Amino acid sequence: MKLLIPVFSLAAILLPAQRPPQTLEPFTGITADGVVAPGLFSIRATGVSTKPVKDAADRFLAALSADQRAKASFAAADDEWRRWNNVHRAAREGVSFTEMNEAQREAAYGLMRASLSARGLEQSRNVMRLNGHLAELVKNFEEYGEFLYWITVMGTPSATEPWGWQIDGHHLAINYFVLGDQVVMTPAFLGSEPTVAAEGPYKGANVLQEEQAAGDALMASLTAEQRAAAIVSAAKPGNNAQTQAYRDNVVLPYQGVRADALTPAQRSKLLALIGLYVGNMRDGHAKAKMSEVSQHLDGTYFSWIGGTGPDAVFYYRIHSPVILIEFDHQSPVALGQRGSGPNRRHVHSVVRTPNGNDYGKDLLKQHYDAHKHDDAHGHVHAAPGGEKR
Repeated sequence: MKLLIPVFSLAAILLPAQRPPQTLEPFTGITADGVVAPGLFSIRATGVSTKPVKDAADRFLAALSADQRAKASFAAADDEWRRWNNVHRAAREGVSFTEMNEAQREAAYGLMRASLSARGLEQSRNVMRLNGHLAELVKNFEEYGEFLYWITVMGTPSATEPWGWQIDGHHLAINYFVLGDQVVMTPAFLGSEPTVAAEGPYKGANVLQEEQAAGDALMASLTAEQRAAAIVSAAKPGNNAQTQAYRDNVVLPYQGVRADALTPAQRSKLLALIGLYVGNMRDGHAKAKMSEVSQHLDGTYFSWIGGTGPDAVFYYRIHSPVILIEFDHQSPVALGQRGSGPNRRHVHSVVRTPNGNDYGKDLLKQHYDAHKHDDAHGHVHAAPGGEKR
């Protein structure tokens, strides 16, 4: 179990929703009304090979020492999936980049490279680089740094059996579930403070700037009537993200303007915005996910909190039965004065799969229901939510 390192300063106090519970409640998934909509996800062939990801995971595990491999390895259904944390003062499982040698780091980057698109890899690495930049800015190298990220592998990399991997650290958490040639890459958290490195060895590194601009552009394209439906509040005094760490079972009602009330051009902007987030996956799997998104486009909602314009701070949410995206300008933690309100230097984003398929859990349950068997350790697989390691 991951426990928080003791907190001694106001800057490190976590929001109640982010405090890790002693035990996790049984997994339901994010829903709009407390009830999981059935039949949304199915085990199927996508025609997109996951062999490059499996091979990269095999190479990563082979590069580790026996002790490191033991630390990094969990069962495919282990609740370790759900213990990711986007805050910096969290103890974590797995093997960190700080304890890897150069060959092991390259193997870890290779796993990321095989799993993510070029843009997704660059954004993920930029989160890490900017965390290193933050360490330089505040002269705190114990809590911040480019290599303070941990990797775990869930299950045994396989062409047919469920498995996956996770990277976990400050402002970066990617959960990558694989079953056959299907991939579920949620929850996926990307953020940073600051969002752009203006100087130093990481100069030019930036995160979530396109997502910020594209959200602003979609909002600007709305008519007065559409804006009235989309804007939940014009005031944004604090943070608004709802589905960060330890928020797997949030009930989040639909709100905002529905896509079926948008013009074709606006719907294209909405799909392009969703595509920026989904496009952090490799192209083939991103296309498979976007096909799923498009099938539910009419029932997709876009909502907004905050102002508009070049310097405005805001939160937006895109929510459908099969995808949930949050973008949130956050209040300062390490940079700036606490209590001064959100700014564009600190941004969080989260992508989720509602209705029970975060971490691929719906697919995992279907697989176990269809193929009851023992794992390599002789443990009988339980349904997800009551996992055995």
